[in-house]
This record gives sequence, structure tokens and C-alpha cells, in this order.
Amino acid sequence: MTRTQVGIVGAGPAGLMLSHLLSLNGIDSVVVDNRTRVEIENTVRAGILEADSARLLAETGVSDRVLRDGHPHEGIDLRFGGESHRVDFRALVGESVWLYPQTDVFVDLANARERDGGDVRFGVSDTSVDITEPAIRFVDSDGVRQEVRCDLLVGADGSRSICRAQVPEALRTHSFREYPFAWFGIITEAPRSAPELIYAHSPRGFALISQRTETHQRMYFQCDPETDPAAWSADQIWEELQARVAGPDGFTLKEGPITEKTVLRFRSFVAEPMRHGKLLLAGDAAHTVPPTGAKGLNLALQDVRVLAEVIERALLKNDDDALDEYGPRALDRVWKAQHFSYWMTTMLHALPGATDFDVRRQLGELRSVVGSEAGSRFLAEGYTGCWPA
Repeated sequence: MTRTQVGIVGAGPAGLMLSHLLSLNGIDSVVVDNRTRVEIENTVRAGILEADSARLLAETGVSDRVLRDGHPHEGIDLRFGGESHRVDFRALVGESVWLYPQTDVFVDLANARERDGGDVRFGVSDTSVDITEPAIRFVDSDGVRQEVRCDLLVGADGSRSICRAQVPEALRTHSFREYPFAWFGIITEAPRSAPELIYAHSPRGFALISQRTETHQRMYFQCDPETDPAAWSADQIWEELQARVAGPDGFTLKEGPITEKTVLRFRSFVAEPMRHGKLLLAGDAAHTVPPTGAKGLNLALQDVRVLAEVIERALLKNDDDALDEYGPRALDRVWKAQHFSYWMTTMLHALPGATDFDVRRQLGELRSVVGSEAGSRFLAEGYTGCWPA
């Protein structure tokens, strides 16, 4: 049996960042995860960080690698009608976003916790939690049964959270929206096709031309959720991607060998409350968003930034009311991000059953966004996370 102040279930970026922030304030924690470190490192996720997220990594001493190896992007291209229209974040809101893979965020955080002597236990199994007398029970990677007792329990254990299920059904509200489409995603060994990300609306459906490194790129196109990626040849994939960005300006994608194919389903989801007694939820355990707005990882990091602050006040300053602030403060940003992600998704994707009116209305909306400073600024504020207070 181990005694600590904060027990954290989930060693992804949310759980590790929280453990790191708590340690800076002298608060002990134990983090557990049923995945091995290698498994987490090899899970490809989003790669866009808001400026505040990049600063959080650098300024709290996790690593300055995000500033050294990451790539600042000062805007995106909205492409429709076969033409690209740049939205200049730097000019509109004075901020950029950073291209920096979530895998690298995890590696930086895991290395920082190891460097600083953090107690992180990967590869556990048979995990259960007790929220009445807070505890985490599990079998460690050596097959030994363990129990971690704590003052506070944090569920940062992803969208299939076992911690979220501990909130009594009568006291919880789950809000969600399913989307009738998915993304067919690839990784290709090819140079970048454009300096920044391209969000494309086309008669064939949405496409996102994203990036990963100088030599490997991430691209997506809208597809049916039941699509089997194995049934698509490389030639078919490239034909579809090229068709969705084609236009009179002659723009084409730079092609290369495809090293990974996957179909990504998504939905919008929010669990409330984010705090129940001595249990607090963070990141995907509390909310998920469509990937269109690049909000998921950023919301998780902002959750734990707030959470670390209120835990410090509760445990070190005997402020019994501090934990009550967490849910409302976090949810204010969560619902803004839900709105932004839903807006981007419905503006850019081909909607099932859409009439000619619906498509023309979407194009009118896109022209309104790129054709006015106010419209472009709204997009820039949401994408960079620079919402007015």
C-alpha cells in the first residue's frame, strides 16, 4: 500500500502534466496507466498546440523542445471552390499555433516525470477505484497487487474512463452528438504540400491536409464510418485526396508511399459535473470534441492547469471551496471549444441529405468568414484558443 496526496488514473498528457504541475508546488502524486509507455508513444494523435499549451510545456520546465523542434503556424488555408483563402492568425489575434505531435508532448512529459523522480506506473492491469475513501487498486507490471490511497482522486483515463462511471447516474449529465461521417486518415512519406494546414470543402466532401514532420505528412478525407481502410489502394486514396483539393489554380498534393491507413470516428461529448466529492475528471474522461477544430489535447492541458491551481489551494492553503471552482471554470472553456469544433465541422463537411440550398449556404458561410475581418477573427480566436475573457 502506498500513501500519496493525489492519485491519478491515466498517464497520457493530461495525467502527466497534472502530476508535473503538482510536483512544482510540493504536492505528491502517483500516476497509473494500463498501457505501457511504448504503447502510448506509438499512438498517433493530434499535432496542433495552442500558443498557451506550448508555453505551458516550456515555461513550467517540462521541455523547451516544443519551441526548438516545433513549427509555429501563423494561419491556415480554407480552400473551397477550388481556391485557397488564408486566415492570418498572427495579424488577427497576435498568436500562432504550433505543429508539435502529441506523441512528442507525451515523451517530453514522461521524461520530465522520470527526471524529477515522479511516481508513474505504466502497464498495470485490473484497475479499480474507490471514491469514498479515495484509492486506486491495480496489479502492477510485475504482477503484484497494489493499492494507492490518496486525499484526492483524478480521472484522466480517456474516453472510456472507469473513473467517470463512479459518479452516480442520478447526479450526472452526459451531453453528446454523434456525427454521420468519419475521417479516412493516412501517413505518407512525402514532403509538405503547403507551408500550413489546408481545410478543404469540396463537392466530394471534406479534406484536411495536415503535417507531421519534414518527411512524413498526415492527411484525411471525409468518409463513411463503416469504411474499411484495407479495401482502399494507395492509388485510390491519392486520387480521392487530389480530387478534393483540385481547382483552377492547379494546386496538387505531393505524393509518396502510404505507411498507415485508419478510419477515425468522432463525436462531441461532455460529462457534467467534472467534480464529485473527492473525484475530479480531466481531459477525454470529461469531454471529447471532433478533431476539426484541433481542441482535444489543448482542452486537456487547460483542464489540468486549472485543476493544479485549485488542488494547491485545497491541500496547501486549506481552502475548502477551491475545488468547487474547477468544474465551472473548466466547462466555460469546454463549451466554447464544443461550439467552435461543431461550427468548423458542419461548415466544412458534406452533410448527409444536403440539398443544393444547404451546399450553397455553406459556401456563403465560408465566403463570409474569409471575406470579413470579423469573420476571420472569430475563426482565429477559436483556433488559437484566444477567446475574449
